[in-house]
This record gives sequence, C-alpha cells and structure tokens, in this order.
Amino acid sequence: MPNQNERIVNPELSSKSSVPMILIVDDESDILELLELTLARMGMEVKRAMNISDAKHILALHHFDLCLTDMRLPDGEGLELVQHIVNSSADLPVAVITAHGTTENAVAALKTGAFDYLAKPVSLQQLRSLVKSALNLPPLKNKTSSGFEDEENMLLGESLPMLQLRSMVVKLSRSQAPVYISGESGTGKELAARSIHAKSARHGKPFVPVNCGAIPENLMESEFFGHKKGAFTGADNERGGFFQAADGGTLFLDEVADLPLTMQVKLLRAIQEKRVRKLGSTQEENVDVRIISATHQKLTERIEDGRFRQDLYYRLNVIELKMPALREMQGDISLIADAILARLCDTNGGTRCNLSKSALDSLIHYDFPGNVRELENILERTLALCSDVEIDKDGLQLESFEASSEDTLVAQSEVSNIGLPLQDYLDRLEKESIVGALEKTKYNRTAAAKLLGITVRSMRYRIERLGLNDE
Repeated sequence: MPNQNERIVNPELSSKSSVPMILIVDDESDILELLELTLARMGMEVKRAMNISDAKHILALHHFDLCLTDMRLPDGEGLELVQHIVNSSADLPVAVITAHGTTENAVAALKTGAFDYLAKPVSLQQLRSLVKSALNLPPLKNKTSSGFEDEENMLLGESLPMLQLRSMVVKLSRSQAPVYISGESGTGKELAARSIHAKSARHGKPFVPVNCGAIPENLMESEFFGHKKGAFTGADNERGGFFQAADGGTLFLDEVADLPLTMQVKLLRAIQEKRVRKLGSTQEENVDVRIISATHQKLTERIEDGRFRQDLYYRLNVIELKMPALREMQGDISLIADAILARLCDTNGGTRCNLSKSALDSLIHYDFPGNVRELENILERTLALCSDVEIDKDGLQLESFEASSEDTLVAQSEVSNIGLPLQDYLDRLEKESIVGALEKTKYNRTAAAKLLGITVRSMRYRIERLGLNDE
C-alpha cells in the first residue's frame, strides 16, 4: 500500500524518471513559493537556489529534468546560468523567467540555448504547458550517420555544410524558439522544418505546412485563424484555421515574404499574445504553436522596400537556419541521387536503377540552379524515358536543362529592357513560366506544378490571378 502522503505523478510527465526533478532559481521568495507549489501539485520534485553560485553547486550534485531561472540574480545574469547548462548538460532544458515587456532578454536567452521563456507575472497555465513540453523532449542522441534514422533519411549528406546543418537542427529541436529558414529554392527548407519538429518536444503533435503565396488575400484571415458560422458569405459552418490545427505542434510558414502587410500585422499579434480570434467571433482563444518560417527571398530587402514589417521579422528570425545550395555539397550528390532513385523506383514499382560513372560525373559538375528539387525532376524525367537498369550520361539529357536555363535568362533580360513597372514585369515572367510548363506537360496542371516546384493549389491560384483561365 502506498503512503497517503506519497506524490502521485502525472503519467504524461513521467517519461524520463518516476518523479521528474526541477530546479528553480530566483531570489524572490514569493516567486519560489508559487513555482514550487504549482510544480508539486503536478507531481514534480523541486529544489531551490537563490543565486547562480548555489544553482551550479546543486546542478553538480543532482540530475534534473528541467531548470527554471530568473534573468536577474544577485550574483549575475540568468544568461550565465543558461550558458553553463548548455555547455555542461546539453540534454537539460532550461527556461528563463523575464520581466514583462523585456522580450529582448527572452530572445537573447533563446539564442544562447534556452528551451523557452516565461514572462512575469507568471501565467500558471503557460508554466504547466512549458513543463509538459520540456519533459516530453526526446532523449538527445549523437548522429554520426549520413542522415536522421527516424526521419526516412530526409537530410542526407556527409559534407561539412550538411553536417553543420544537421547539428544545428538538433540544437533547434531542443528549443521552442521561432526559426527562420533561408536558402535558395529547392534546397529542402520544408524538410529541415519537419526534421526540427520530429526531434522536438512537439513531435507527437501536428506539423502544419502553409504556403503563404498560395492563399488569396481575401481568405487569408479565415485560413489562418478560422471563422464562425455566418462570418461571411459561404461560411456555412464554424471551423478552425491553421493556428488551431497546429495547436501544441509546429506551424510552418513557407514563402512568408508573400504575406500582405495587413496580414503581417495580425500574424505579429497572434505570435506575441499566443491568442487568436476567429473571423466573426468576439472571443479570443489560446494557442500553443511554434512558428518556423521560410522563404527564398531576402527579407531584409523587402523590409527596406516597405513590403515586410521589421517587427515581424525580428519575431520570426530569432534564430536563422541557412540551407546550403546543392552545388556547395558536390560530394553528397551521389548519395542524394541514389536515395531519390531508390524512392522513385519503389514508388513506380519498377526495377531499382543506378547511375553509371559518366552519369554521376555529369551530375557532380552540373550547377543545379534548382538544387535538390531540380535533381529530383531530372531523375524523375530520366526514369520515365529510360528503360535500362543503368542510367548513362546521355540518358540524363542535362544539355536540355542547361538550354532551358539559358533561355529563361535571355527571356528575363529581354523583358527587363522593356521598362515595365516592377509588378507588371514580375507578372509577365510568372505568366511565361506557367504557360511554358503547361505546354511542356500538355496542360496537365498537376505535372506543370511539379515541374515548377509549387503545389497544385498554388498553381490554381496563380493561374486565376494572372487571368490565364480566360486565355
């Protein structure tokens, strides 16, 4: 029979040990009492420290599952303790408590390696959510293989840029900080976002990808935040938006640079307040979402042009993850190509194919302006036209891809000399690209979208916006 005074541990929080142990570091006795009482009711074992020196001593004596520390302590800044834990106990999540309104301190802590932060006065609901997330972190493992074993080898490669990328992904997965993924088109920004999510405390919750450039502006607020029944014509039922769908998990905002300014304001508030309001509703609801954003455009240039809010940029770009271009990882092309070939052959139910030495040499010396997405397109087209088990250099037909790239550059140069307004110039380029892809695929929109590296939904929206349905 268990003792009546024995703690009953919440089974959701007991993944690491029978009784999770938490260290709280603060020099205010009332804060310590509040945190200890709340955590004890959750089934936690708590130890206290009132300064950095005592905290380091206690950390050396015990194993902890989470550390909560104030940012201002009698013998130094909480960042010093965060740095100490990151250097000595990489698997121990540490969260900081900051004064209300000092978000720059929270951002500094996240960049140093903190898991998350709480603002004073401490919300007990947010505290409980933070603790649950921290204790749900998967164990930290060293990855020496050429890809993540539990993620279908999504980020393959053994080159230095890829090793650095995977190391950064592991670090980012141990944090709740917003991440901004930059890089050229086709470098795998969504794959990196999925990898961060899969290894994070949110791995059991939804990963919701959103292509911000594929949503009509008049539907954007409803798509992001949901709507009540009757909020607008056609709103026959109440439904949630992307934020509600991703609650507890990760919301991936791809091509975030395409968001209109009016939506940027609403997105900024949702991120700051962690609350959203459905279209047509008077009530706000709490949402617990981690934001990962990406774009191939340079957001700093869009800020200078007045097309992207600087305050939103700083909210999204707490930590930047740069995706390397494929031409920077020539040594990985063979590994990546073999993995793509194996997947394509399995999907199509055909015999496994392989690349000859001459074909591989051609790929290694090709520039790949479209990066991994272009490599996949080349191999998919090659498999469709090639009947041999071994693919040779001629079978790749790289010359046609190079010629296509040169034709595109010439067309862009000719259009730029016309002197059109910028938006007309961009619309004309986009229109020519879509028409060209449709002609190549005999007006199969699904195939054309894949050729252009966009979703069918995005293709449909762009065709409508450019008036191609009328032609």
